[in-house]
Amino acid sequence: EDRLLRLRLNRPKANIVDAAMIAALDAALVENSRDARLCAVVLDAEGPHFSFGASVEEHLPGQCAAILAALHRLVLCMVEFPVPLLVAVRGQCLGGGLELALMADIAVVADDTKLGMPATRFLGPALGSLHLFFHRLGPVLARRLLLTGDTIEAGEIAHLGVFTEVVEADAVTARAGWWAEKASRMPADGIVLAKEAFRLIEQLSAY
Repeated sequence: EDRLLRLRLNRPKANIVDAAMIAALDAALVENSRDARLCAVVLDAEGPHFSFGASVEEHLPGQCAAILAALHRLVLCMVEFPVPLLVAVRGQCLGGGLELALMADIAVVADDTKLGMPATRFLGPALGSLHLFFHRLGPVLARRLLLTGDTIEAGEIAHLGVFTEVVEADAVTARAGWWAEKASRMPADGIVLAKEAFRLIEQLSAY
């Protein structure tokens, strides 16, 4: 009934978060940001993996500034989007893909999902991710991922409450659907006010 906006990463073979994908996501969110019928956005991925991360080629000197600026705009668009973002994750969720997942208001993640920022091993620490990782993962885990390039399984950090639910891989789709159905039954005006209130609280707690 037009109460859910469904977006799907679909870039074979591993849903690389490149300039084209960032632009497409940004355009879809901007286009639908004023739709008063919406109660939630559902983001998932085609194939066995959510995303292998950002395009390495686009992070080389000469292109890096442009792709980082585009990703920053997308992150701000996600933060400011008026209704909750729900993400369903399985397989590999690395680099820029992990940044997208961490921006979600509600995240359903498979317990064997691989999480990490492995590009730090050859591109250096992902400084642009420091703020997001610090606030969403906590300082200890953020340091581990950003300073070592470690990859961990979502099940290892389920107790930290980083994600809404960490479930078995074959349950991700069903649980994400349950949350989406729950969101679609909420009054749109109330959802918008609640999302705005949470955004203001997060801004105040950052200082």
